[in-house]
Amino acid sequence: MTHLYTETLRGGAMTSFVLRRGTTLRLTDPNGGANVSALFYNADMPLERYNMPDTLKAQFTAFLTAGRVLYSDMGRILCSIPEDTAGWHDTLCGVIGAEKTREKYGPSSYQEARNDFHRNGRDNFLIELAKQGMGKRDLHANVNFFSKVTVDEEGGLHFVPNASAPAAYVDLRAEMNVLVVLSNTPHPLAPAGKWNPSTVTLSVRETELPGPADPCRVSRPENARGFLNTEALFARESA
Repeated sequence: MTHLYTETLRGGAMTSFVLRRGTTLRLTDPNGGANVSALFYNADMPLERYNMPDTLKAQFTAFLTAGRVLYSDMGRILCSIPEDTAGWHDTLCGVIGAEKTREKYGPSSYQEARNDFHRNGRDNFLIELAKQGMGKRDLHANVNFFSKVTVDEEGGLHFVPNASAPAAYVDLRAEMNVLVVLSNTPHPLAPAGKWNPSTVTLSVRETELPGPADPCRVSRPENARGFLNTEALFARESA
């Protein structure tokens, strides 16, 4: 399998790019305890984007890990997760904004701290979306990779600190051409303290398209239909 590129995403930074069908993005947490907030769109038709409710109810889950997929709002699969050593990725808690960042980590500005100022996930998303001609109306429920949040019997949400071990990784295999938007900023429920988001590594490689016995395809009957819907889209385009 051909390695295409590797990029380091420092703490507080953001990026966006198109992950082509037939490639896989690996997110790696070198030091442990990272949080990478992510949005996903069909790069060829950005009105189609990640749908959190469908992703969870179709797979009878509240979090993402190996064998699960990310559904779009049109019943197709944006990405699947063939490998994951972190074990739990939060789908419930959204992204941290400017007010919560100031509350948790104190005031900070570019004029004072230069590139080390306290960025927040929501503004990072908006900056990257603006590069695609998109904006606030295009924000949707996001995934927080490497973060674990549990729910108690009363419905309370509880952040699990340092749930991701050093060198943990998760693979995101593109099942269509996917616009990926990432923000390496703290989880909204992370404890207050020193501003020190961990560096993460992004690497992209070419991979084969999933076959009929692929673990992500066979993990749920709904997933099999989602793959068929996605493959039909590309079959029509190539006809």
